[in-house]
Amino acid sequence: MPSPPSSVSGASPPPHTAAPPPPGAAKDQTPPAEPAVARTSSRTTPRTRPRLRVPRGVRRASGPVGLLLLWFLATATGLLPESVLASPVEVVQRGADLIGTGELPQAIAASGRRAALGFLIGAAVALALSLTAGLFRLGEDVIDASMGMFRAIPWVGLIPLFIVWFGIDETPKIALVALGVTYPLYFNIYGGIRSADAQLIEAGRMVGLGRIGLIRYVILPSALPGALVGLRYALSTAWLALVFAEQVNADAGIGYLMSNAQQYFQTDVIVLCLAVYAVLGLLCDFAVRLLSRRLLDWRASFDGEGA
Repeated sequence: MPSPPSSVSGASPPPHTAAPPPPGAAKDQTPPAEPAVARTSSRTTPRTRPRLRVPRGVRRASGPVGLLLLWFLATATGLLPESVLASPVEVVQRGADLIGTGELPQAIAASGRRAALGFLIGAAVALALSLTAGLFRLGEDVIDASMGMFRAIPWVGLIPLFIVWFGIDETPKIALVALGVTYPLYFNIYGGIRSADAQLIEAGRMVGLGRIGLIRYVILPSALPGALVGLRYALSTAWLALVFAEQVNADAGIGYLMSNAQQYFQTDVIVLCLAVYAVLGLLCDFAVRLLSRRLLDWRASFDGEGA
């Protein structure tokens, strides 16, 4: 009987075959992720230069300084004749002369007295009327409609009537300033009182505040921002009313200087008096701004964006 075939010496073993994947395994498997290699950029990020910030005071002064420069160039090149408008150099020289003679300080003092007295009278009247109309419905029914009607009347047009009533001395001038101050103060204080949050008033009542306590701790603080806005308008209106009032038979004041300069065609004096009015109004506005920051430091407000 033949013997079974024996394996040939030196023959290679059969190749090893991998086991087939199980039937439930996914056919397309994602290869394992290679470890990430940190790459350093050959270029460095450029450094940003610090921005040059101009102080706000300089930016505020840039507008008036630019206007003065244009005015000077227009008069120096002859584009604006001196008969039409004097140059700023002549205005400054005339101001120095009037200060040396004492005329300008005396005029500022006389105008300041009229403006201060008229403002105090108008502010007292506006405060009394606005509190009455703002805190009481009966006061609103009686006062607010009348104030809205009188506000529509141009107060400059009342100058002839004031002359008939009060004569041509100081009284009509002070009355005109007081009338111009009353309207902006009244409407801003009245609006501030009526804009008080009703929930705050109700909360004050729940903690036991009476009428006086609500007025003192809730209503008046809520009306304070509007009152300060009205104060700014009232001060600017006071100087504006004084410009018209001092044109009526004035024997002292800034308006008196303007009237005399008009008769002799002295444009440098007229421009100087207008500049004095503007500076006085600007100083009053600056004082109210400081007062607002002092009184409203408890309130977070929006101051604008950017540098």
